[in-house]
Amino acid sequence: MAQKSPKKTHIFKKLHDKYRLVLMNDDTYEEKVSFRLTRFNVFIVFGTLSIFLVIATAYLIAFTPLREYIPGYGDFNTRQVIRELNLRTDSLERTLIQKDLYLLNIRNILEGREIVTEMPDTLLNPTGVIRDRLPRSPEDSLLRLEMADLPVSAPIRNSPVSRVLQSAPISFFPPMQGMVTSYFDPAQGHLGIDLVGNVDETIKAALGGTVVFADWTLQTGNTVVINHPNNIITVYKHARSLFVQKGSKVQIGEPIGIVGNTGTLSMGTHLHFELWITGIPVNPLTHLVF
Repeated sequence: MAQKSPKKTHIFKKLHDKYRLVLMNDDTYEEKVSFRLTRFNVFIVFGTLSIFLVIATAYLIAFTPLREYIPGYGDFNTRQVIRELNLRTDSLERTLIQKDLYLLNIRNILEGREIVTEMPDTLLNPTGVIRDRLPRSPEDSLLRLEMADLPVSAPIRNSPVSRVLQSAPISFFPPMQGMVTSYFDPAQGHLGIDLVGNVDETIKAALGGTVVFADWTLQTGNTVVINHPNNIITVYKHARSLFVQKGSKVQIGEPIGIVGNTGTLSMGTHLHFELWITGIPVNPLTHLVF
């Protein structure tokens, strides 16, 4: 039978050598407490204590708020809040796109274009849609031909707009008293006028009708679109707050909002006002006095 080496036997014996740890009074040399120890017992005690400390530290990091004070560990609640905010941001972005798409389709109906189901990529450009690339309706083409055949000074008496205005006298109510800072310029894509007035100036309905849109969009802020008789539509943009909602019936001169500075296309407190007759944008200054 093989015998253990003297070296291994010596190490094993040293681990089990017994020692006495005595605590005594230094003045009287009276023994107070004594312990009988071996190196093996001390190793077991310190090993068990180390394992306990590791387990306790892991528990504190995993299941208690103390982990927030340890560098490198984030707050779980903070991550949860950030995740919820990201979800809300995505939901808000989808809602804004849907509202912008709704407003775009209203404009497409007014201009005689087809209704779209997705936002065009060109609308991501703040300058807006490139109008020369959009398809023209048959009515628009006929109107252009009619204008091209007439002398420059000749009045357009048979245009759809003139026929509507001649069918019944229409008196428009100024939506706001103020100074015109930007004029009607279809060539530049500005289909209305900009009015600047007092900060808390009230916006009023130019005619009686039904509100077909009253909500916030990314580019135009708080916007109201009112459908009036005789195929007339008025648009009010960049309001600070609105008094009406979709489906509301309004009377001529009735307050519909407060002038503001909302939307990415707004550079200051003002009202952008548009007048559409038979789907054609008309210069409001030819029909209203501000």
